[in-house]
Amino acid sequence: MDVLIVGAGSMGTWFGDAIDARTAFADVDGDAAAAAAERVGGEVAALEGEGTYDVVCLAVPMTHVTGAIAEQADRAERAVVDVSGVMEPALEAMACHAPELERVSLHPLFAPERAPGSIAVARDRSGPATDDLLAALAARGNELLETTAADHDGAMETVQASTHAAVLSFALAAESVPDGFETPIYKRLRRLARQVTDGTPRVYADIQATFDGADAVADAAADIAAADPEELEALYREAAANWHGDPVAGTDGDGDDPDEFGGDGA
Repeated sequence: MDVLIVGAGSMGTWFGDAIDARTAFADVDGDAAAAAAERVGGEVAALEGEGTYDVVCLAVPMTHVTGAIAEQADRAERAVVDVSGVMEPALEAMACHAPELERVSLHPLFAPERAPGSIAVARDRSGPATDDLLAALAARGNELLETTAADHDGAMETVQASTHAAVLSFALAAESVPDGFETPIYKRLRRLARQVTDGTPRVYADIQATFDGADAVADAAADIAAADPEELEALYREAAANWHGDPVAGTDGDGDDPDEFGGDGA
């Protein structure tokens, strides 16, 4: 099987290395395509070439995936797949531009350097070519998480957009504190803030442009900031009910409750 990977960034390179196929890379950055091809033992292809491949994989930013599918789908003979991270628009574009071909959207739920991991899989029209690709990914130790495009994109509003907005908001609002004043919760948030801000800004911007979720975080923060003590207790119990199923009745032993060990823990 030969696979054209459009997009020679970290995710496209990971995909080319993770599958058992002959690969070619096409990218607006020719040097990036050459580097990816060298790394995985593939070839470089023209971005507007006329050659066809068994499979075309779109590994482009999620804000550009529908346009890339429209431009590249006719180069596929058997299947079109993507690893952009947004599924409903991608699969709709595939159905429009490759109605007779196999169509699968993949979302690796990890950074390439942390592979293997869980990969969300939405099969719109599966078949032998995409089955072989998925089998190769599973053989590399990845866990395939079968889903629908709607369920995936709905989950990403919380898993990515809301989560990133909350962590970035803390990273922007936090001020330096003297050594020794760290609490368990602060240490965890500090670690998350460092992890998130060590990434690629464009990726986080694309996520916020694609998925709702940040507004809900902003609204919740505004409610907390404006709350009086009784209102804050009610918000705390509402949050606890979201995560524990019912209002908090005690502590969980993790040292974060100020009444538990005599500290200010939070």
